[in-house]
Amino acid sequence: MADHDRTPRTPAERELAQFVARLAKLGLGIAGLIAVGTVALSLTESVSLWTGFLHALDVVATTGAYPPEHKLGVEISRVVLTVLGVGTLFYGLVSVTELLVAGHVADLLAARRMQKMIDATTDHFIICGYGRVGRQVARDLKGAGARYVVIDADPANREFASGVGVRFIEAEPSDDRALRQAGIERARAVVACVDSDAENVFITLTARELSPDIAIVARASQEDSERKLVRAGASRVISPYKSSGGEMARIALHPQVSGVRDVAAEYRMEEITVTAGCAGVGQTIGDIRGGSYIVGLKPAAGGFQPQPQAEIVLAVGDVIMAMGTPRTMDRLESLFTPTHTSTGASL
Repeated sequence: MADHDRTPRTPAERELAQFVARLAKLGLGIAGLIAVGTVALSLTESVSLWTGFLHALDVVATTGAYPPEHKLGVEISRVVLTVLGVGTLFYGLVSVTELLVAGHVADLLAARRMQKMIDATTDHFIICGYGRVGRQVARDLKGAGARYVVIDADPANREFASGVGVRFIEAEPSDDRALRQAGIERARAVVACVDSDAENVFITLTARELSPDIAIVARASQEDSERKLVRAGASRVISPYKSSGGEMARIALHPQVSGVRDVAAEYRMEEITVTAGCAGVGQTIGDIRGGSYIVGLKPAAGGFQPQPQAEIVLAVGDVIMAMGTPRTMDRLESLFTPTHTSTGASL
């Protein structure tokens, strides 16, 4: 991103911009003061403009290099220049001290270092929002060894992220400049997970406009927002409340099912625990699979067996990982229900 396309967004950048503007006004004020003093001293001392300029500069700087003339007009001019000059210089010194004491210079340098790290990052994920959902996304991505950049406008989240070394940009996630700063043209995907569905729609629209081919995963709190996010360009829409509610209901209905993943519209994958008293105890993989696919087995004794052999006998505490259609999975679940009652249609 070109420098002219950037505007100050962090507190350090805003403070520095204000400081530079203040110094510019201060410089113009000093230049005007010296110009007026040059004319005043040139007239009252009856000297050339150059000599008047040297005398005015001497008074403003309080160096005392030129002895004063004891004329009323000269003394009045010098008093006015001295008061205004010293006051202006003192104001400039206070401004510089304030900038240093407030620590904004250190913040600005840290932001520059952070931006260099982000500029060197490729094939990464952009997490828009660092609330509870965003932090969980970050933890899972970190666990998978993936690189990511966080965009969030909350200074409190910035402080939290800095403590764990997260690449963080303090800005509105829907701001196209922030997304460019996060390297959206080099990113693998964007995760829009702020608390507001409207904001997630804006993030999705902006990200899709900046990078038409990028994958966008968006969070939706309301069911109506899911359709809007899809129309805005989201590749996938996730509803945490809907997913968690459905998972809780499924576990309540089928305690033997420890996990469910929607693989596609017509398939799902489940982890099913072999419980005492169920019909599946003592049966083999070949006996229970029916039309489903048994993709893995975690024996109670430990370990993991991918694609277990059909002759393996199931024992209490084993966990099977199976995939199939809802009908075949309902049949499989019924075999591991302790009450021996079927919860779905049989094949």
